[in-house]
Amino acid sequence: MSRLQQVREKGQKVAEAIATVLQTEVEIIDTNLVRVAGTGKVRNDVGSKLLRGFINKHVLKTGKHVFISEAGFHEICLSCPLAGRCFYKASIVYPIYLEQDVIGTISLIAFDDQQRQNMLARADSLIEFIGRMADFISSKVAETELLEEKIVMANQLEALINSVHEGVIAIDQKGRITHFNRSAEKLFGTKRRNVLGKDFQEYFEAVPLLEVLRDGKGFTSREVYFKFNQKNLHLVCTAKPIKSSERKIMGVVATFRDFSETQRFAYEILSKQQHTLTFDNIIGRSPAIQRVKERARKIAGSNSTVLILGESGTGKELFARAIHAASSRAHKAFVAINCGAIPETLLESELFGYEEGAFTGAKRGGKPGKIELANGGTLFLDEISNMSLYLQAKLLRVLQERQIERVGGTQVIPVDIRIVAATNQDLQELVQKGRFREDLYYRLSVIPLIIPPLRERREDIPLLLDYYRERYSKLLSKKVEAFTPEALELCIKYAWPGNVRELINVVEYAINLEETNRITVDSLPPRMKQHLTKEHLINTVSESGSGIPSLAELEKEAIRRALQQFGWSEDGKEKAAKALGISRATIYRKIQKYALTPEGKHKASPVSKQ
Repeated sequence: MSRLQQVREKGQKVAEAIATVLQTEVEIIDTNLVRVAGTGKVRNDVGSKLLRGFINKHVLKTGKHVFISEAGFHEICLSCPLAGRCFYKASIVYPIYLEQDVIGTISLIAFDDQQRQNMLARADSLIEFIGRMADFISSKVAETELLEEKIVMANQLEALINSVHEGVIAIDQKGRITHFNRSAEKLFGTKRRNVLGKDFQEYFEAVPLLEVLRDGKGFTSREVYFKFNQKNLHLVCTAKPIKSSERKIMGVVATFRDFSETQRFAYEILSKQQHTLTFDNIIGRSPAIQRVKERARKIAGSNSTVLILGESGTGKELFARAIHAASSRAHKAFVAINCGAIPETLLESELFGYEEGAFTGAKRGGKPGKIELANGGTLFLDEISNMSLYLQAKLLRVLQERQIERVGGTQVIPVDIRIVAATNQDLQELVQKGRFREDLYYRLSVIPLIIPPLRERREDIPLLLDYYRERYSKLLSKKVEAFTPEALELCIKYAWPGNVRELINVVEYAINLEETNRITVDSLPPRMKQHLTKEHLINTVSESGSGIPSLAELEKEAIRRALQQFGWSEDGKEKAAKALGISRATIYRKIQKYALTPEGKHKASPVSKQ
């Protein structure tokens, strides 16, 4: 469409008005030689293209007006096949300019001698008049194009505003709502038609946009609380003033995001930095650890719950993060919570969140829980065995129904999470004792994953020692290049009751104490050197044949080793007693008799001979 075609209706009205006043016919032609408007004999030809149009072509090309006093005999007419036989008697053809471009022509046409005489009699005034009319038509084209440009820009702005995830509200100088995007409709639970043109304060009194309108100072990420459509809203708002070229405040635009969504986004950013831990970050080449890694890789892509079992310090959370990183949920949050580190009274609100006023000290606006924050991602429940039966029942409901209610709330919130749980306890035994729900156990242990203790993968100990030696040497700015053969042998023989976590602490301890460029036995913790002494004593007695250890010594060493394997907790002592074939009361009595301690150090009291 040519530029003049945009104003064809206005052009026709202008042509008819001129023809009525001047008693002559008018024709408007665009750059394609198509009649945009016309009167008299050419009225019915509007929309058609000129067959020849020699004069119009000339004016469009030169950009200068032409006065044909006797049509058919002007020099421009000589190349026309109708030269001397033209049905025009006379004409004035004037270019229509828009800025520097010729966009068409406007012509006064005489079809009979009377019209020609009138045109000749006042040619100069008519040329001046038709020039002004050309300028008038040009201005209408400019207005139309400007209006169209504004419409396009408005549509682009509307599309842009509706494409953002935040709710967007804009107000004018008088505080009336001018924009309300789709995300705002969803966030506030109302349609834009209900609020457009309304006073902002009538609906959003708690949001200080009128302050921005008054003083011109915006704000960023401010928490706001208010009630809208019977909903308690806790939002994060950013507002900026809209100013004219003269710096006059013309309105305010504000964005709104649900506070819980903001927190979830922060968790996703944080977890993206943390869950870069992959299976390649799990150090070990032993068959035992390779089997577990391979199994974990296979189940990573599933959404089924995983129960990670293993002693303290074996790296259960590291496996959980690696599973998350290898899953389709890797781009979402990994949220971890230690069920044993939080008091039962607080664990419920930490997991499920709470609404405002749910309890004394509850944060204004409420708070989303870890389950809600993990929506779309993975929730890691460490030390799941420490969860109370009451919370176990609530967790079971989450697994069954995939929805939660915040503490003190009534709104049902759907959640899409994968749960990975971990424990160092025997859950089946806890089920038998009534301390863990059997139905929850089966829900959690869809895919059990057992992490071997470090003593069952001793081939990995040199790799781990070397990795953490290099790491802590850099952190502590010390040049420690290796372990001595004696120190390495001790580390390989040591039972590592604390597993990899203990190994990490031992390496850090040794590098802090070591003054040479190699870690020696003297730099290792005393408990490890005591272990070496005990092993040497037993080996010497058994191999020399010169002496036989007493029954008391053998009994003491057997109890010590059993406790070292099963742990010093109540459950550990019970398992140790069972493995030794003695009662629980007996093992407690023997521990006291031999003055055994978790660190392997004996008390000062002598060993009684019985």
